[in-house]
Amino acid sequence: MEELAQEWLRLDRDEVTRFEIERLLTEQNLPALEERLATRLTFGTAGLRGRMGAGFSCLNSLTIIQTSQGLAEYLLSEQDTTAEAGIVIGYDARHNSEHFAQLAAAAFTAKGFRVWWFEDLAHTPLVPFGVKSLGAAAGVMITASHNPAQDNGYKVYGRNGCQINTPVDEKIASCILKNLEPVTWDVQSAISSKLRKSVLDRTIERYMKALWDFTGRSSIPLTREFPPFVYTPMHGVGLDYMRRALEVLTCSLRTPKYKPLHMVVVEEQARPDPDFPTVRYPNPEEDGALDLAKRTADKHNIKLIIANDPDADRLGIAEKVNSQWIQFSGDQVGVLLAHYLISQQSGSAHDDGMELPRRKKYMLASSVSSQMLSRIATDSGIAFEETLTGFKWLGGRALQLQKEGHHCTFAYEEALGYMFPEVVHDKDGILAAIVFLAACSQGQSPWTELQKLYAKYGHFVTMNTYWRSPDLATTAKTFERIRQLDMPHPQSVAGRKVLRWRDLTTGYDSGSEDHKPDLPCSSSSQMITCWLDGQEDDGIRFTVRASGTEPKIKSKASVH
Repeated sequence: MEELAQEWLRLDRDEVTRFEIERLLTEQNLPALEERLATRLTFGTAGLRGRMGAGFSCLNSLTIIQTSQGLAEYLLSEQDTTAEAGIVIGYDARHNSEHFAQLAAAAFTAKGFRVWWFEDLAHTPLVPFGVKSLGAAAGVMITASHNPAQDNGYKVYGRNGCQINTPVDEKIASCILKNLEPVTWDVQSAISSKLRKSVLDRTIERYMKALWDFTGRSSIPLTREFPPFVYTPMHGVGLDYMRRALEVLTCSLRTPKYKPLHMVVVEEQARPDPDFPTVRYPNPEEDGALDLAKRTADKHNIKLIIANDPDADRLGIAEKVNSQWIQFSGDQVGVLLAHYLISQQSGSAHDDGMELPRRKKYMLASSVSSQMLSRIATDSGIAFEETLTGFKWLGGRALQLQKEGHHCTFAYEEALGYMFPEVVHDKDGILAAIVFLAACSQGQSPWTELQKLYAKYGHFVTMNTYWRSPDLATTAKTFERIRQLDMPHPQSVAGRKVLRWRDLTTGYDSGSEDHKPDLPCSSSSQMITCWLDGQEDDGIRFTVRASGTEPKIKSKASVH
């Protein structure tokens, strides 16, 4: 540990993290030193995400510089014009986010890259939008989304405006290990560099123009009144972006007669605060996260709540029905958004000026999302596909369909993420909120509209839960114990016969002739799905998986 600690002190110039390691050395706290120094924070398809602190296993100034240098080398190895095309860098309101972004910018300018700099707080989807809008080689967003306050992250987007996927992450990880010696710590030189250009205002204007095109001149005619609603950005960056987007929504109305939007903001959560003082976890999915919003809505006699997470890429919805607050699941919101988009399409969509027949339209959902969208899309003559969880898969598949001459209009996953590929190939909580409000303007309350869909397509019931895991090793052991229950797989679960067992970690699927899954497999991620025999229902689909961004083991059961 002494050798690793001295190597850290040789490389690190951040006084805070240097002091932390020096103190542990003085105290001879070997377990704490080992925890911080013995392993590196793993770079994967989600980039980096973890606890901030000193050491190679944490997110800090040194690991940000090393990661940026490795990413720069990878990008330069891929294409000669990469440095000139540049990289988009944005950040949220978390502790150290701006500082980490400044260090990343310094590392890239030192490597000769043009840096397209977001000079103020950004919501995460603005970075992939900026990558496409500016023709950049890549994008970096400093955020940990809805993780606890002590975490931060380094999220990477490729030239296509989509999250990186395997094997790109492995190549970047390899380049990081070859670039551990910091080239520069000089943030001030980077700020004054001619290679760095502030582009936030320009990018926001283009983003709002794209939002206008989507809501005003595309497939969403807005003709009725909007319901009043309470909004919370959950101590994050969403409020300013939401206000700008609402201006666009108001201007895109196709009739001069409308009732102005009435938004009441949860004041205790309105301004960015990296400590998230009013919530245990800043995630609209979590129990209690919307309690303040509900109290605010009750005070103003408002029945609808719209919530974003701190980086505003997720959307949460709650509605008061018969004096009771109902918090919508991600599946329910996804189905409502999809059905609304389908209902507003006349049988064709426009992409690059070319009319596409309905048979070439697609909608996507992750493999752990409800099967209800499949039923609705198919009934409407729209093709439906499942992908693995994560918008690296959903966004990547949407881009592939586009290359094949098809048109993906919508994609979602159950963890409150909704993507509109005509605007951006990642989840976007602001755009999703605007489309949801457009759907509400048609006269039906969200809950009433959902009941109509249930009456037509049947009830699709989902049950979600999760357990926090102390570390990756514990998670891996948990899944191994599941696999060892029986060979080649357990024959029953909860008293129901297993009809099909799919393990995307080991690459096994009992439902296919060659026992190989129809979805991509990865030994580095844990995911098992089983289909159980039905008695008074159509059977249960049950999935258990490890979260790719949080220390959680998630499970979901769905039945129709």
